[in-house]
Amino acid sequence: MTGPADGGGSTAGGCPAVHPDAVPLSGPRFHTEPQQLYREIRREHGSVVPVEMYGGFPAWLVIGYRELHQITSDPDLFSRDRGLWNQWPNVPADWPLLPVIGQPNTPSVYFSADKPHRRYAEWMSAALETVDALACRRLCEDLADRLIDEFCGRGDAELVAGYSVQLTQLTLLRLFGFPEDEGPVLAQQLNELVDGGPGAQKAHGEWMTAISDLVADKRLQPGSDIVSWLLANAEGFTDEEVFLNVRDTIGAGFLPTADWLAGTIRLMLTDDRFADALGGGRYSIGHALNEVLWEETPSQIIAGRWAARDTLLGGHNILAGDMILLGLGAANNDPLIQQHLTPAHGGNAAHFSYGYGEYRCPFPAQEIAEIIARAGIEVLLDRLPDLQLAVPASELVRRPSAFMRGMTELPVRFTPVPASGGTR
Repeated sequence: MTGPADGGGSTAGGCPAVHPDAVPLSGPRFHTEPQQLYREIRREHGSVVPVEMYGGFPAWLVIGYRELHQITSDPDLFSRDRGLWNQWPNVPADWPLLPVIGQPNTPSVYFSADKPHRRYAEWMSAALETVDALACRRLCEDLADRLIDEFCGRGDAELVAGYSVQLTQLTLLRLFGFPEDEGPVLAQQLNELVDGGPGAQKAHGEWMTAISDLVADKRLQPGSDIVSWLLANAEGFTDEEVFLNVRDTIGAGFLPTADWLAGTIRLMLTDDRFADALGGGRYSIGHALNEVLWEETPSQIIAGRWAARDTLLGGHNILAGDMILLGLGAANNDPLIQQHLTPAHGGNAAHFSYGYGEYRCPFPAQEIAEIIARAGIEVLLDRLPDLQLAVPASELVRRPSAFMRGMTELPVRFTPVPASGGTR
């Protein structure tokens, strides 16, 4: 099986030609108006779109709900085996998207396929199931209060880096056993890794080192945390498998959860349908959380799948080894499915925000993400009931990534209130 090239270079020289009508998988419209862009390329290409990734690499972006269901339901034809990719001989070692795409044969739940994946998924799901929901909720409330105490007396705050990111990373790092004071540095590393920019490779290396150090520390001094449970139940698993699965589980859930939390706050501050929740009600919070997953899911594009053999998909000839990108955000907004849904989608959870099929996000991970997001919103609204945006909604800046749908900042203002003093 061929792996990434050892040499440098920034183009896919010698690889199959990019489709002549390929859509560049970059540019401000992916950040500012992705659904309008998806509508346009859907009219031009249909449900499967030829795209060009950074460095000139070709891929297929699936934006149709039915086609995405077809792909995720057929792991034999549309494999998650990265080793099948027909571009590996042309991939430079410093390709910025490499941490997002993943290396072949990586022994982790997120980057493995078939039997190895099932083995890791069972192990990681069992570890995540040890998290007590009520204890996790209390932890989130305590951390949220502490974060709000830092700005509640000012009357203004920034709720992405200053709240949603910190609340998510502090909660996850505590659950996995990290020292709390390492949180800010690790959060910055994860931001750079997921955005796939020039610092992605360096951030990837630093993140691996942090996980490796944590595993070594927990081997010597175990505690009541997920990493300690994995080590105590690691029969048949190596320490390398422990730290890679921890790394990728946190990496897969960290920014999506933080962006889900911040995106739901934005929705509730800009949509009159959720005004009652801002007055202390709770009925609308669940609807807001679900609507964000439908309309602006944090994970817009996932890599991915690779064709196990030549096939036809959405009217296009897909060659064996071609990369297929899962357009979760676009599929959720496919007109064929949207016409059957109410605007707020009620309790309908048939979106692709957690994936689908064998490689769907494990249910315990979904529960933890919802606990963090819901607790973060409820505590914030309890403490700051007159919260409002400090800038027009049109001025909010999105994360510069076609793969993620988050905001860089969420500035708000409110009537200053005293710190809680830990009295919740």
